[in-house]
Formats: sequence, C-alpha cells, structure tokens
Amino acid sequence: MGFGSWLRRKNPADEHRRRWHQAWSKALTEEDFAAAGKLRASLAVLASAACDVELEEEMLDALERVGRLTQNAGALPIVETQHRVIGHEPCHFTAPASMPSDPSQPSGRVLLTGTRSLFLGAGRTSTIAWHAVRHIARTERDVVLARADGSGAAHYRFNTFGDAAEAAFLARRLTAR
Repeated sequence: MGFGSWLRRKNPADEHRRRWHQAWSKALTEEDFAAAGKLRASLAVLASAACDVELEEEMLDALERVGRLTQNAGALPIVETQHRVIGHEPCHFTAPASMPSDPSQPSGRVLLTGTRSLFLGAGRTSTIAWHAVRHIARTERDVVLARADGSGAAHYRFNTFGDAAEAAFLARRLTAR
C-alpha cells in the first residue's frame, strides 16, 4: 500500500461522525428536540470506538439548551444583568463572545434585549435594532445578523455551540416580533 492510498483510506468512525453532524444540524434547524435521545445513543457508539466526542457532546448540549427554551410556551427568558447600557430593558440572553469580522477582533459580551442586540467590549458598544435585521445565520459557534441588503450588521463568535445556538434561536424570535 502506497503512502497516497494510506491517506485516502476511509475510517468508519469518520463517516459515522459526519452522519451524526448532519443529523444534529437537521434536528437543530427543524427544531426536532426529540432527536436528542437518538443522537445521544449514536454518540455513545462513536465514543465506544475510542473516538474523542467532546465537540459532539457540546453540540448535543446546544440542542438540549434550545429545546428547553421552547418549553416555556413562547415566553422568552429574562436574564438579570447590571449593565447600565440596556437601562430598564429586559435582557433575554447574555454570553461572552468576540467579533471576528472586526480587524481588532475584540472580546466582550453579547446581550439580546427585546429591541436590540448589543456587543459590549474593547471599551465600546455596538448595537443593532431588531427591526433592521432581516436574516440570522448560525454556523458552528458563529452567529451573523444581516440587514435587508445582505450586509452584515453583526458577526459574533461565541465560546460554545450552546451559546451560539441559543443566541440564534432567540434572535429569530426577537426579529419576528
């Protein structure tokens, strides 16, 4: 067996992982939170093959977190925060994040209120009103809020899949109001 054929050899665990990621993405997109049990069982099979499944466990946690958000009959969570910048507005979400599209890639905190999304960090505040957001996209740990013309209004990179999935889910609910 030559070196090239060795590199092209397929690992069954890689195919199982690829299918798992597709099933997870479909469950999150379609808000099929009942799929979490099946995904957890499938993940156990992958773990038994001596594979590192830390990333997949984080992804599964994200699916379950968003699932818990839907159990409140449409009510959005209220998060206690002491940030003066939001005043008396109820805060529905807060998590650490960075802005990878900014040349300085500042780290800070994202807050989602009923009227806007805010990024607080690097000595500045960046805000976008929900009425200006037309599209929300989540890819892995990144969430992008886009304007009607397709230009990026905000690009957040969260520390966990759970924070990114929860932020995208809540942003969709807040823009629909």
